[in-house]
Amino acid sequence: MTPEERSAELERELAAKDVQLAQLSARVAEQDALLETQHVRIAAQDARIAQLEKQVAELLEKLGRNSGNSNLPPSSDRPGARAGQKGGPGKRNRGGQKGHRGTRRALLPVEKVDDVVDLFPTECSACWMALPEVLDRCAKRYQVTELPAFEPHTTEYRRHTVQCPGCRSSTCAPFDARIPRSPFGPRLMSAVALLTGVYHLSRRRTVQLLSDLVGVNISLGAVSAVEARVSEAVEPAVQEACAHVNRASVKHTDGTSWLRAGMMLSLWTIATSLATVFKILPNGRADTLRPLHGRLRGILVSDRATALNFWTMERRQICWAHLLRKFVSFEERAGPAGDLGTELLEYTGVMFRYWHDYRDGKLGRDMLRTWMVPVRQQLEALLERAVAAKIDGVSGSCADMLAHRAALWTFVDRDGVEPTNNHAERELRAFVLWRKRSFGSQSERGDRFAERLMTIAHTARKQSKNVLEFLTACCVAALDRSATPSLFERERVAA
Repeated sequence: MTPEERSAELERELAAKDVQLAQLSARVAEQDALLETQHVRIAAQDARIAQLEKQVAELLEKLGRNSGNSNLPPSSDRPGARAGQKGGPGKRNRGGQKGHRGTRRALLPVEKVDDVVDLFPTECSACWMALPEVLDRCAKRYQVTELPAFEPHTTEYRRHTVQCPGCRSSTCAPFDARIPRSPFGPRLMSAVALLTGVYHLSRRRTVQLLSDLVGVNISLGAVSAVEARVSEAVEPAVQEACAHVNRASVKHTDGTSWLRAGMMLSLWTIATSLATVFKILPNGRADTLRPLHGRLRGILVSDRATALNFWTMERRQICWAHLLRKFVSFEERAGPAGDLGTELLEYTGVMFRYWHDYRDGKLGRDMLRTWMVPVRQQLEALLERAVAAKIDGVSGSCADMLAHRAALWTFVDRDGVEPTNNHAERELRAFVLWRKRSFGSQSERGDRFAERLMTIAHTARKQSKNVLEFLTACCVAALDRSATPSLFERERVAA
């Protein structure tokens, strides 16, 4: 083979190698592109997995929410999830406990007894001799209380027309302004309003109850008309209750949702030891709530609702029951959040123990202040550490708590201030249950009736007044066009 032929052959082999190398390079590039695609897919899958894990954690957290670790009401708890359930660790079973001293129905005083029946033995139990009827001052007493048969009392008014014997003109008797314009008297109207607006019976059930119990026939439309009349009659007393809570040195407030014909509204209460006011508002924004709270006097006990930030922080008390439930939700998480929640619960437990000792008279105010100093320092330092840790779902809540720092410890220094807002929550509870049963109201007039009747009922009970008697007095005053009775008669006398 000549050199020229050998050179041509080598060139052909080199060209073939170049082709193979190009093919291998293309395959490598294809593999690299495939690997890059796989890396992108894996990264996307990792991101998706992280997102799904976060969603699962959030859903598990929501699934585990109850009245003990969130702001959900006890009625939303699933069976077995409510605190204090039977068989729970460290919890007592329902009913009277072993060794519990029983109670008996107290006998009415003699002056309140309508009839007395004396029973005498007829013969001696030893010798069978006939015995005389001799009163025993130590006779064994027992009483039976019965409802009388109800008979509605109906009064018929007749306006006669008389012809003048002189001019032969006919004159009809004028309508007496003291006669009710409603076919129902003040007590019956008050009873209707009590059933629907305080005991929260439906109008249809109210109609049935009045027919079965007292023999009064009334239509559904008449029930609605009676509600409107009673609502107008009690309005001055409601305004009096509003003025009282605005002047109070310590007041509790809380809010929830309310429905009017399917439209979401806001229901709020302001409660003191002597009065409770309810108000249904278009929304729960600050500019809507501020007029309700009057001139911003006294100490306001509430949760951390941002709508209440118009009240200066130095004259507020943040509810520690809400914080406690938040700390419980932290503890139920895994990792650093759970450890943080455990520590926060320990300090909170110490704080409540000191407070209970003070409330029970075991500690004085000065000693309470002294003992609370290290608890306050340690707890706030722990919250600051939680903020610095930047734990998802925890650090933000702790930062918000620190933003309310000035309102966390008002109860330590001020008399009459509770560390929790349980008072307002208990007052609001009856309204919440009413909303769940009836789905709210159907009109603005229904809103006014609901808030006014509940205000009267809760305040009258705090004043040890009979609700039916007070409603009746208001209706009589409206009929006579006289002054509405006061919910705070004792205060007026003292003044």
